[in-house]
Amino acid sequence: MARGQTGSTAKRKSADAGSDSSVTRDELLQYYRDMLLIRRFEERAGQLYGMGLIGGFCHLYIGQEAIAVGVQAIKEPGDQVITGYRDHGHMLACGMDPKEVMAELTGRAGGSSKGKGGSMHMFSTEADFYGGHGIVGAQVALGTGLALANRYRDNKKVAFTYFGDGAANQGQVYESFNMAELWSLPVVYVIENNQYAMGTSIERSSSETHLYKRGSSFRIPGEEVDGMDVLAVKAAAKKAADHARAGGGPYILEMKTYRYRGHSMSDPAKYRTRDEVDEVRKTRDPIDHVQELLAKKGWADEAALKAIDAEVKAIVADAAEFARTSPEPEPSELYTDVYLEAAE
Repeated sequence: MARGQTGSTAKRKSADAGSDSSVTRDELLQYYRDMLLIRRFEERAGQLYGMGLIGGFCHLYIGQEAIAVGVQAIKEPGDQVITGYRDHGHMLACGMDPKEVMAELTGRAGGSSKGKGGSMHMFSTEADFYGGHGIVGAQVALGTGLALANRYRDNKKVAFTYFGDGAANQGQVYESFNMAELWSLPVVYVIENNQYAMGTSIERSSSETHLYKRGSSFRIPGEEVDGMDVLAVKAAAKKAADHARAGGGPYILEMKTYRYRGHSMSDPAKYRTRDEVDEVRKTRDPIDHVQELLAKKGWADEAALKAIDAEVKAIVADAAEFARTSPEPEPSELYTDVYLEAAE
């Protein structure tokens, strides 16, 4: 078992973070709904993949929902989000239409990238979402570039740049760290440490397993966060974003999380036991945690939560039907959006 996954080594780091005293009923219900939407969406995406309606790769976000939702809770308009290929949850958290996201998975014209991007390559400037990227670690340099643009424009915007524990060992990550600190760029690096990268425990692949320390040689501050607690994520993201926005330069957040499915839909995940996964689901699930908080505060009973689930399931069912029935893109779409057309 990788360090920090379950039991006493993975206590919720609630600090002031998970302190739920500052959250309102409406906020907590919104976080619950947003995480549940991601969970139900990904479950349905897995079903469609199994039916052969989604081609190529498909990396599900199940178990990691608190990170995308918690960071989005403090994001300001114009702040950018960029991530790797486990990206559906980030798209939904950013407010992209579930129908368009699901239709992109099935390669249909109604998809957010007109069916040409698929699971790993969606994009929406309207939602401040700069991709899904299939090359491991590539988004870190791109996110640093977004932050450089923010600095040039002096617009007080922050680039939230996500990558995983596997990408944390890429050389381009450290080149980006160096430049970001040299130029005091407004970027928050969010490491989604789900413990296993593509299938190798972090204990076997990283000499320093505390990934928030990876910026120390560049003098970049960082901290470890309970990525299964949406309130802890929100509080840490706010602190990091305030630091970057005020001119303090980059900040690293290591979100300790856990994915329930394999690396991709083709991964049977034999490198860990079923008991380990079940233990995390039972004791650490981010959605169950919010459900418990709502019950503890008397803000939602079982009937109210079931109503939210029913609403979310209906949205996902509509998205799946749209993704199944939307037409395939015309062959001519192969030649569109390749180059920027010169002005006449």
